[in-house]
Amino acid sequence: MRRFFLFFFFILIGAAAAAAYCVLAPFGPSSETFVDIPPGTSTPRIAAMLKQNGIIRSAFVFDAMHAIKDGSLKAGEYRFDHPATLAEVFSRLREGDVYTVSVTIPEGSNLFDIAQRLESAGLGPKEKFLAAATENVNLVADLDPQASSLEGYLFPDTYEFPRHATPEQIQEIMVRRFRQEAARLGLQGDAHRIVTLASLVERETPIPAERPIVASVFINRMAKGIPLMTDPSVIYATLLKGKYRGTIYESDLQDDSPYNTYKHPGLPPGPICSPGADSLRAAMDPAQTDYLYFVAASANPSGKSRFSTTLEEHAHDVAAYRKSLHSTAQ
Repeated sequence: MRRFFLFFFFILIGAAAAAAYCVLAPFGPSSETFVDIPPGTSTPRIAAMLKQNGIIRSAFVFDAMHAIKDGSLKAGEYRFDHPATLAEVFSRLREGDVYTVSVTIPEGSNLFDIAQRLESAGLGPKEKFLAAATENVNLVADLDPQASSLEGYLFPDTYEFPRHATPEQIQEIMVRRFRQEAARLGLQGDAHRIVTLASLVERETPIPAERPIVASVFINRMAKGIPLMTDPSVIYATLLKGKYRGTIYESDLQDDSPYNTYKHPGLPPGPICSPGADSLRAAMDPAQTDYLYFVAASANPSGKSRFSTTLEEHAHDVAAYRKSLHSTAQ
């Protein structure tokens, strides 16, 4: 009987030591390994997947840890690139520390810019994203029934996307972010007009304090029936046709595109980029001015826009701009 108890005791000691080794000794790959856990996967199946991919030593000990610690394990794709203890692996799955790709979309990015950034981040071909941006227009149908694409409604921000996110999923996330910001700003009324105006303001000046003034210039010009004559909308027209050559040519100014604000008065048919919060706020609450003209800060070596009420003043500002540009070039 004594021998039996001694044998049983040593078996328990051995089992405890083995379990402790499985729990405390780091294990796993030294190179990048991904494990994608589908929603609804059971804990035994998760343990088996981790064991199969060389992330843990023992599926049984992982199951036992779950029974002791409890807590649901989160679905998603996980990235393992170094040996880790079983407790660390378990904690990551319980906290949902899934692998994501970080992408920053700057203010003023248009669909083409966004598609290129996503492609560069390994999130799929830009052509698929651009096609989906037209097909998924129903995402903003309640906000903007006139929208022909998601242009303007993919809010600029830093996002953490799953590695295998589809264009539809990415766009849904970005539109949801736009809705959150619109609600915070109190955007009401004609969203199509506000976002379109905000997109022009966004591309005309990088200086937040100038944006309400730029918005007032556009509103004043529209009130007098004067074409907006804004270069960013002309550039956007060439982008839509795949003909942008890095600058604006006379033939671009003569093009009959509805986005050519030199030929067509009023706002273009829709947004030309994704405006940030400052530009949306400026479009919602523009400054009260008499300005009808300006030389944009983005084109001015002085780093600020020049505003004027008369054509004569504007001509003087243009001459000053050209002089400073010439001096900078020298």
